[in-house]
Amino acid sequence: MQSTPPRPQRRLPPPAPPPAHVTGHSDDQEPRLYTPSEAAARMRVTESWLRRRAGRRQIPCTFLGKHLRFSAADLAAIIAAAAEPATGRRPTRRRPRPPTTTDLPHAGSHASITDAPHTNRSEE
Repeated sequence: MQSTPPRPQRRLPPPAPPPAHVTGHSDDQEPRLYTPSEAAARMRVTESWLRRRAGRRQIPCTFLGKHLRFSAADLAAIIAAAAEPATGRRPTRRRPRPPTTTDLPHAGSHASITDAPHTNRSEE
């Protein structure tokens, strides 16, 4: 029995990318979208902070379906919006002062719970 040798498969060249003038990007500037964890790491913030703000639409972001992504322009806009010049010391929050003994009511001014007559509901 004679077997025929397998025919070599023809390989097609990969499709050529569209010209830069069509996509608006050159080959060295491929658009990059960052995941929330990648964006948080680049900005050195927590991922939860980034997700919360994006979910509230407080920061620029891109939703690909239900997937949250950030472009380099989004990250630059977030940083620019959050940038504040140094103004010296931040104002301190005033804590409420703890009550003193003069602020507490007198023990004899209110009726005690133990002074109330006991009623047993099972006797009714």
